[in-house]
Amino acid sequence: QVRLVESGGGLVQTGGSLTLSCTSNERTFSSGTMAWFRQAPGKEREWIVTRRWAFSTPYYADSVKGRFTITRNSARDTVHLQMNNLKPEDTATYYCATTARNLIVSSFATSSNYDTWGPGTQVTVGS
Repeated sequence: QVRLVESGGGLVQTGGSLTLSCTSNERTFSSGTMAWFRQAPGKEREWIVTRRWAFSTPYYADSVKGRFTITRNSARDTVHLQMNNLKPEDTATYYCATTARNLIVSSFATSSNYDTWGPGTQVTVGS
């Protein structure tokens, strides 16, 4: 059974950077689709980025485009989310998720399309 665990969250000042990691107990990130979502207190879960491993292009939400970058390690068991120029509105719990399916683009932002989720890691951006 695939398990995911996020790490790397913390407190950072506005304009700072953090790198989150999503680690799996298997070579989960060699196929299928994975994504990062986030959820701020009192708000709905927000999609951030999706990467289908059969394709080279990641898809980013407009709110993070140009500031966040998704990468994968060579073992294909860890995905990193490099977050630069952080803003107070980036404060949230960040979740990684995966599915064995190759999702279509129009379904990327729907959380129910992802089968396995990590417990989340908190990111707080101070002003």
